[in-house]
Amino acid sequence: MSQNQNTNENDVITLVDDDGNETLFNILFTFDSKDFGHSYILLYPADAAADDEVDIQAYIFDPEDGDNGELQLIESDEEWDMVEQVLNTFLADDGGMQ
Repeated sequence: MSQNQNTNENDVITLVDDDGNETLFNILFTFDSKDFGHSYILLYPADAAADDEVDIQAYIFDPEDGDNGELQLIESDEEWDMVEQVLNTFLADDGGMQ
C-alpha cells in the first residue's frame, strides 16, 4: 500500500492499492515505538459516519518519506499486540473518534 496525495488537511490521506484503486482515509493518530523502532499510523475510512463502527487499519510508516511514502504491513503478533494496546488506550482516553 502506498500513501499518496496528502490533501490540504494533514489528517486525510489517499491510499492506493496494488490495483491502482484509491481510497480516502482519515488519520486517527500516529505514534512511535522505541521497543520496535518504528513509527505507526492508524487510519479509518474517510466516508465513515461518526456513529458507524469502523475498521481501523494500522501500518508502519516512515515520517521522513513525505507524501508518497510506502506504508508497511505489521507482520509480528507482538507488534500487533502493542498497537492494539495503544489504540485501546487512545480510545479509552479520547472517548472514541468523535
